[in-house]
Amino acid sequence: MPAPQFTSVTARAVVLDAADVDTDQIIPARFLKTTTKDGLAAGLFADWRGRPGFPLDEPSAAGAQILIAGVNFGCGSSREHAAWALAAWGFRAVIAPSFADIFRGNALGQGLVPAAIEPAAHAKLMTVVRDAPDTRVTVDLERLEVRWMCGPEADAVCRAAFAVDPFARRQLLEGVDELGYLLKLDDRITAYEGVSR
Repeated sequence: MPAPQFTSVTARAVVLDAADVDTDQIIPARFLKTTTKDGLAAGLFADWRGRPGFPLDEPSAAGAQILIAGVNFGCGSSREHAAWALAAWGFRAVIAPSFADIFRGNALGQGLVPAAIEPAAHAKLMTVVRDAPDTRVTVDLERLEVRWMCGPEADAVCRAAFAVDPFARRQLLEGVDELGYLLKLDDRITAYEGVSR
């Protein structure tokens, strides 16, 4: 089965200005009884939805494909459902100053790019998106950078670099999982097996 392919996404973003958002807040435990990914979007931030001013409930969040979150996003338990729920809601990338290691791996496995950018650029991006919710943000996996318009001039583009594990990046760019990657090397594997006999 092919993995989700990702080269870049340019879309509206939504700001969730909270630090240390753990996986139980992303998808509460009561939604973990399923063995499929069906319906997980409904459980995304279920305990926060409906609160006055919660950003994902705002009309401007509809159709947003990028989440801008606070430091240490995805901490807590290792539940893969957190990445599943974010992807099911329609997010293609999460931008934050830092991510929990296990969440980062789970996200990459779902084709959800965790882009950790330096704090000053992150703060600038959050301000721009809060002030102008229609701002288009680009998460570019090929160039390993986040871009957005940061001024009224047509050429006022802000850029922030991020890093991704090279093997995970290659898989996303090619749209293959680990098994798909190995299958693409079938000719080389067969040739090696023939020589080593």
